Amino acid sequence: MHPDALLAADNEWNCGVRLTQVRWSRYNPSYIEPEVNKELYRKPPEELAEEEKEKLERKALQPVKAAPPSLSSSVFSDPMISKFTNMMMKDGNKVLARSLMAQTLEAIKRKQLEKYHKAPEDEKETIECNPYVIFHQALKNCQPIIGLTSITRGGKSYQVPVPLTDNRKRFLAMKWMITECRENKHRRTLMPEKLSQELLQAYSNEGPIIKKKHMLHKMAEANRAYAHYRWW
Repeated sequence: MHPDALLAADNEWNCGVRLTQVRWSRYNPSYIEPEVNKELYRKPPEELAEEEKEKLERKALQPVKAAPPSLSSSVFSDPMISKFTNMMMKDGNKVLARSLMAQTLEAIKRKQLEKYHKAPEDEKETIECNPYVIFHQALKNCQPIIGLTSITRGGKSYQVPVPLTDNRKRFLAMKWMITECRENKHRRTLMPEKLSQELLQAYSNEGPIIKKKHMLHKMAEANRAYAHYRWW
């Protein structure tokens, strides 16, 4: 065969090999997603909506996918705390991370109960003792609304203010919280103690993480003249 013909055949074979890879699932399309909400199974048939009845009928006939490890029907399961635990984990030691998270929530509960019993009767109703509520509110208070991104125009880089997505807000709040507890902790202070202090301060809209959020907002306000670079 002529060398040019061999080269053309080789190129054609290479083009055939370099196809777009498809990520296959081990489940047939007929498999349906698992349902971890226990309340759906506890409802009497008369109170079920049409969609819920249809779901249950399908589950009786169709195969169901295995639930991933992240899903749980436990009342103590909290996706936000699971995410925070994963971010706090080092070297894959999840047992230690979960233990630190449990000790942190226990420390918050103890501090709030002590404060509750020492407070006068008229102030007791305003003191929150649920550590899960405190954790969620503290993270919500730490979430920035607007951030900065570097955009190059005409050979110069500008810090341009951009609105943040919900995932990015949560990520920054968790990252700041964990970094603050690791880097600015006294060597004799344990991680659960420091983390519980920071969460309680953030719950009251105080502390270094709230200051960091305000500083980011001030920088975005100072650079608002470059906001049009997002589109231009």
